[in-house]
Amino acid sequence: MSTLRGIPASAGIAIGRVYIYRPDDVISEMSKADLRALPYPAIVVARDLTPADTASIDRRNVLAFVTEQGSTTNHTAILAQTLGIPAVVGLGTALASIDEQTRLGVDGAAGTVVLDPTPEERAILEEHAHTLAAEQDHLSQYKDREAVLGSGKRIEVSANIGGPGDVATALQFGANGVGLYRTEFLFLDRDSPPTEEEQVEAYRSVLTAFGSKPVIIRTLDIGGDKRIPYLHLPPETNPYLGVRATRLGLRRPTLFKTQLRAILRASTAGTARIMYPMIAIAEEIGQANLLLQSVRDELDAEGAAYDHDLQVGIMIEIPSAALDAERLADRVDFFSIGTNDLTQYTFAADRTNRDLNYLYQPLHPAVLSLIHMTIEAAHAHAKWVGVCGELAGDPRAIPVLIAMGIDELSMSSAKIPRAKQIILSL
Repeated sequence: MSTLRGIPASAGIAIGRVYIYRPDDVISEMSKADLRALPYPAIVVARDLTPADTASIDRRNVLAFVTEQGSTTNHTAILAQTLGIPAVVGLGTALASIDEQTRLGVDGAAGTVVLDPTPEERAILEEHAHTLAAEQDHLSQYKDREAVLGSGKRIEVSANIGGPGDVATALQFGANGVGLYRTEFLFLDRDSPPTEEEQVEAYRSVLTAFGSKPVIIRTLDIGGDKRIPYLHLPPETNPYLGVRATRLGLRRPTLFKTQLRAILRASTAGTARIMYPMIAIAEEIGQANLLLQSVRDELDAEGAAYDHDLQVGIMIEIPSAALDAERLADRVDFFSIGTNDLTQYTFAADRTNRDLNYLYQPLHPAVLSLIHMTIEAAHAHAKWVGVCGELAGDPRAIPVLIAMGIDELSMSSAKIPRAKQIILSL
């Protein structure tokens, strides 16, 4: 028996053959450079997985993710939760010597990986899988219920998605809408930016599927661990603190305006909302809104239809924005708190670094204080506020966020039924 322990990233059980993904390993014959067509149902083993690596992953055949690097909120963990598959990250070099004939047993909730499980070990894993399935079946009774507190306040429980391919799962689990549409996946795994028409089609398909339920479309959030070669961005010493997200959009106005045009044109298909990521100061909102207004003027001149009452909000994920939320609230229709980056920047600790995982403490008083002041500032200006980071789906955090007055929680789709159960119990 050989059981390895890593960081739990996404709950679930998987047993299967290994598929090794090491695109940068030019020596190994086992090196793979493509996850778009896995040759068999497999547990993907990698050093780490970036958004570009997984933009077009073969969802039919991926059973689980196991990575040497990573943390509870890196891209691999978020993707696994979106897909509803098990994942264990931060295992170090323990899997470096395995080959593709190896079979693994993965317990995503426990953060354990069993090498070539024995029949007895398989039986234990399978029993655990049955227990998890029974629990999910029990929770399914809550998925279509309205999350209403004893006070009568209704909490919106929405889904985080990466594109049209995630819509069916979100609706299946009872999402009240989309609290975070990560549009960057449209821009990955290709040689040039998506055209305006391609973007209109993608946004419109999601809006149509959700009908009157709101869909918050986050504008392009590129930078940090999300790199796009065709944009030819200069290397940065610290890309997580560099030209990324809205900062990039303001420096590439043509790229930004094309996306804004597409969102506005698609907005007639449902209830669209625009959200700017990585806002640090009020001036960035003003600059982004000037570009948005120029797009509105262009569409008016063309006679193009769009939702003139579409809400525009920002992500609160930088401490400066939380600290200045009182002033920012007058400039937006809503706030959505990105707790993953807010925690990272509060502690000056890379949230993808396994060695700093101990500093990822989203329930630390320092982070909760920033969240509370954001909520208070929004409500003082009659604006609503949500949370779209991983904290939104954390059973420990939901009662805390509700007590602070949060209006919306957006999370990986599979977490929605439990979140509604917790809210209804409060």
